[in-house]
Amino acid sequence: MTEKPLRNFYGRLKGKGLRDSQKGYLNEDLAALSPGLVSWEENPDRNPLDLDALFGGKPVWLEVGFGGGEHLVHQAALNPDVGIIGCEPYINGVAMLLGKIRKAKVANVAVYPNDVRDMFEVLPDGSIDRAFLLYPDPWPKARHHRRRFVTPEHLDPLARVLKKDAIFRVATDIPDYVRQTMEQMMARDDFEWLAEGPQDWREPWGDWISTRYEQKALREDRVPHYMTFRKL
Repeated sequence: MTEKPLRNFYGRLKGKGLRDSQKGYLNEDLAALSPGLVSWEENPDRNPLDLDALFGGKPVWLEVGFGGGEHLVHQAALNPDVGIIGCEPYINGVAMLLGKIRKAKVANVAVYPNDVRDMFEVLPDGSIDRAFLLYPDPWPKARHHRRRFVTPEHLDPLARVLKKDAIFRVATDIPDYVRQTMEQMMARDDFEWLAEGPQDWREPWGDWISTRYEQKALREDRVPHYMTFRKL
């Protein structure tokens, strides 16, 4: 058994009070959308998840921190032949996602309302076909940069669970997060950056939906970047 990392790459766990409808989503829908036994309390031996049983043999995608869930539900609706796992410790975001799932009636989603590092520990090697890191917590102070997701502490287990040729998408509007992402990813020998020209990081992906975080960035005149990497 390994010790969990002590530094969190995410910020707050709860925001303003939940509406009654959101409390209802959490009470009524969350358990049924569980990907299985993920937490240390449920699975202290870290037995791997059976993704074939969970999604019927479909390819599996992973979203690291789904925010309000707009992108996750959008992708689930566009790709019914794919199973998507979303991990998010911010309970208000989880409640928002559950409301969107209910409205969209998508049935190919699993939700883990906690730290994706727990998920990394129970995902089989080479089991994920695509991963998303979209507008992660920026940790703008220099002394906090080691908390960012784009460090070996988090990229190493991500690389382990990605299949060969799997795609890893990163979107951020923070220039220094772009810098750190590129420094970390280009220093690795298990990923390649899929960019042939400026449009490949300035223009969103063809299946993109602009999230609430991106809309806020655009209102504040920050420039989004869209980076795509392939697992070697």
